[in-house]
This record gives sequence, C-alpha cells and structure tokens, in this order.
Amino acid sequence: MTIDVTFHPDAPPEQAHAPASTRTWLGLAVLALPTALLGLDVTLLYLALPALAADLQPTSTQALWIMDAYGFMIAGFLITMGSLGDRIGRRKLLMIGAVAFAAASVLAAFSTSAGMLIFARAALGVAGATLMPSTLALISNMFNVPAQRALAIGVWATMFALGMAAGPLVGGVLLEQFWWGSAFLVALPIVAILLVAGPFLLPEYRDPAGGRLDLISAFLSLLAILPGIYALKEVAKYGIDFPSVLAFAASVVLAMVFVRRQLTLRHPLLDVRLFANRAFTVALIILLFGLVSVGGTMLLVTQYLQLVAGFSPLVAGAWMGPPALMMFVAGIAAPLMARKVRPGIVVGGALALSAIGYLMLTVIVPSSGIALLIAGFSLAYLGLGTIAALGTDLVVSTAPPTKAGAASAMSEMVQELGVALGVAILGSLTTFIYRREIFDALPSGLRGAESEAVTDSLAQAYAVQDTLPEGVFTQAQSAFVAGLNGAAMVATLIAASLALLSVVALRHARTQGG
Repeated sequence: MTIDVTFHPDAPPEQAHAPASTRTWLGLAVLALPTALLGLDVTLLYLALPALAADLQPTSTQALWIMDAYGFMIAGFLITMGSLGDRIGRRKLLMIGAVAFAAASVLAAFSTSAGMLIFARAALGVAGATLMPSTLALISNMFNVPAQRALAIGVWATMFALGMAAGPLVGGVLLEQFWWGSAFLVALPIVAILLVAGPFLLPEYRDPAGGRLDLISAFLSLLAILPGIYALKEVAKYGIDFPSVLAFAASVVLAMVFVRRQLTLRHPLLDVRLFANRAFTVALIILLFGLVSVGGTMLLVTQYLQLVAGFSPLVAGAWMGPPALMMFVAGIAAPLMARKVRPGIVVGGALALSAIGYLMLTVIVPSSGIALLIAGFSLAYLGLGTIAALGTDLVVSTAPPTKAGAASAMSEMVQELGVALGVAILGSLTTFIYRREIFDALPSGLRGAESEAVTDSLAQAYAVQDTLPEGVFTQAQSAFVAGLNGAAMVATLIAASLALLSVVALRHARTQGG
C-alpha cells in the first residue's frame, strides 16, 4: 500500500487547513531519521580524524578535504536536487537518494586510501543532496495548519542540528569498540527503516507546473558554487594569489549567468525572485555564517579534547554532551519564544550569547582544563539550535507551497555550505597559525620525516610523538591552541555581527507559528 497524492495549490479550503493526522505525525518521525543522519555525517568523523590519520596517512590538505568534501558536494547539488524533487516526486527522490547514501557509506567505511575516502565523501554529498530538500519539502506539504507546520519544521531543524551535535558522541562510542570506518555504517539501519516505512507513511508530492529540469542551469549552479568555495579555501590557507582571484572571479561571473538564465526561464531551477523578500535573504545569510562559525569551531574543539586534553574518543564524545543538550533545548524553546517575542530578537539574543561563548574560547590555553572550553562551546551551540529552528522556518514560510522544494534546498544548501566553509576556512586559518608558531619552536636537530610530520598538523605530530625529542609535542599542542584562539576570534566577530543583523533586519519578521 502506498500513498500517491499530487499537490495542488488550489486545493479546497477545508483540505488546505485540515489538521495533521496520526499518519502525518508518524511520517514526520520517519523523516526525522534521514534528517538526523545527514547531521550526523557532517560531524561523525571529527573524533575519528586522529585514528583515520594514523591509518590512511592523509596530508593536512587531504584531511580537510575528507572533512568538507561531503558538505561542498551537498551545497553544489542541493538546488538541482530540490528542483528535481519538485518535478519527479519528493518521496521518490528521497527513496532513490537513501539507497545511494547507503552505498556510498559502505564505500567510505572500507576506504583504503585518503583519495578513496575523499571520493566516497563526495559521493555521500551528492546522495545527501537528494535527501535534504526532499525531507523538508515533504514536511511543508504534509502539514497544512501553519502552527503545526512551524512545529514540524522546528522538529526537523532540531533533528538535523541534534545529529550534528551527536556526531562526535556517536563517533566516540563506535571508535571505542571498532575501527574508524564503522562510523559510516550507522547509515545502513536508518536507511533500511526509511525504505520500509516510507512508502506507507509518506505521501508523494510534486509540482504539477514544474516543467522539465533545465540541465544547463543545474550545471551552471554547480560551476558557480565550487570555484568560489575553492577560492575561499585557498585564500584562508595561502593568502590572496592569482589562482584564487581567478577562481573567485569565475564563480561570480558564472553566478551572474545562472541568475540571468533563471530570470528568463518559464520554469527556473531556482526562483531567484524569492530573494526580493528581505526576511528570506537575511535568514539565509544568518544560517550560512552562523554555521561557518559553529562548523569550524566544532572540528577544532573535538581535536582539542583528544590531542591536547588527551581524552579517548569515548570520553571526548561524552564531553560534547553538554553542548548538544544546550542546542536541543534552544531548538525546542526558540520556536515557542518566537510566538511571544519577535523571532529577530530571539535569534539576535541567542547569537549574542554565542559570541560570548566564542570569546571564551579565545583565551583557552593548553593548561586551562576543559570547563572553560565546554562552557564556551555550549553557548555557541545555543545559537546553533536557535538559528537552525527559526532560520529554516523563516526561509520556508516566505515561499509559496509549490516552491517548497526550492526554498528548502536553499535553506539546506547554506547550512551545509556553512559547515563546509567553516571547516575549510577556520581549519585552514588554524593550520596557518599552527605552522607559523611551530616553525619558531622546532629544535634545529629534528630529522626530516619527523620535522615534516610536526609542521604539517597536530594530528601528524600526535602520530609520531613517541619519536620526537622531549618538549616538541608540547610545543605543537601550544601552536594548535594558538590556532584555535585565532579561529574563535573570527567566530566571535561573525556571531556578534549576525546578532546585530538579526535584531535590525528581522525586527518585523514572523514565523509560520507566530
């Protein structure tokens, strides 16, 4: 038995405002599973990086690509997949994507080289791009009552953010018992449940006026995003040079061509006219840069817990519990507060607290202990839960129902892009500071292979610490913490700026449940 309902924007009023049934709420529970899985896969490898580095021996550049290839490919394909789901059916695309995600997860789990794992992570990103917009677009069509839809979107956003928050904890538990590849196999039982329950509980929706998928636009969207990402990554690592300027210029030109084409198409891949709504645009900006801060900082915090504080993956994952709890509370409380207080004020207040949290991380030293670290990062996660719930609601509520796939794709694209950019930019900034600091501290007699490992990254220094002269690994830890301090300062400035932007630009905005 399956449900096949084509969504019509001119549905009878009694159907358009019918409250959600028990089947609908069960469908939301099913959609929460792949949503949490996608969040998990963003951060699941954070605690596995030291073990992975010891096994596959990636360079610092390869390690960053292992971490962020997933998010970059999701960001590059989300617009296309969101539009494709509007045309072929959102449930159908969800099921196809789930099978592809499971296959790519197996490939990643049994990778035998850094290059193979980077390819598998990229494949996971393409598959994930089919899941992201499908889940949120289905929710937008399944719930007709605005207050119920707002609650459902809040649950969805919280599950994604909770998956991100739980990634290090789940990874720590798995690494305590199994090899690093086991982290990817978490996807298999979740995909199995989705494939079995989905056809029974999830209706099919498509946009009857969607037209054909414009492959030229799909290609242009990918080409407009990826060179810009590459440019930002290279600037953060090496500074401004000719290749990065050329890549950024190409990204801007291709983006202009893409936008121009969308304005001339009867059935555009992305309705760029949505950006005329200020709340829509500002909410996307806040989601993007808010996730830049938290995504990059989370990678550094998890590395600090293992490589500086010296905790096992399990203990390090457990210490990520308080921030995850803070995020969960914020994700539930923020939509409720937004019914009484303007959402711009709620988001601005949460981001101001996040800025204080990041500022606390700027004064961390190797001997600080972890109370200050966890307290600061918990405040950072407070902002994550708030912007994930309210930001997504603001984005989707401004789009017409038939454009739910495109709007949700934009919401997910900026969140995934934000995390990936955070890893790339803040990770590269930390590496730059680390290398500058460690070069000055290296003893002159250090051998070539050991010197190369220490100057590459703290993870590489950790792998060879038993062969290093006394005090060198301690110097490497201090250099890494200096990089963490610098990245946290950037995150502080971003969070404070977003708090001000939210209060000013979203002061009149309302959520669906408000």
